[in-house]
Amino acid sequence: MNTFSSFPQVPGSGDKVAFHRTELNVILSLYGRMVAAGEWRDYGISSLRDVAVFSVFRRTAENPLYRIEKRPKLRNKQGLYAVIGMDGQVLRRGHDLKAVLRVLERKLIRAVDD
Repeated sequence: MNTFSSFPQVPGSGDKVAFHRTELNVILSLYGRMVAAGEWRDYGISSLRDVAVFSVFRRTAENPLYRIEKRPKLRNKQGLYAVIGMDGQVLRRGHDLKAVLRVLERKLIRAVDD
């Protein structure tokens, strides 16, 4: 077993980083709740050489509201996952995807309370 077995690569793609099914389940669960609340409307997934990105959009033609990034090279430093805002500011970074996504969960709670 190699050391990168928990960091799936896209088959036939020249070693690109991708989200694992369990990671996508967590992200898509949040995405579904945000769509139901009327906050998000579209998403895009990019698998690049050093990073996998899940981008969230309010409207398809806009820049993403948030980017959820997975960077395996940072797993021993500040954390494998990050949530980045529209302005490029890192909102949260860490090793646990669910913990990192809590920054967006708080936005869902505020959206439902309004």
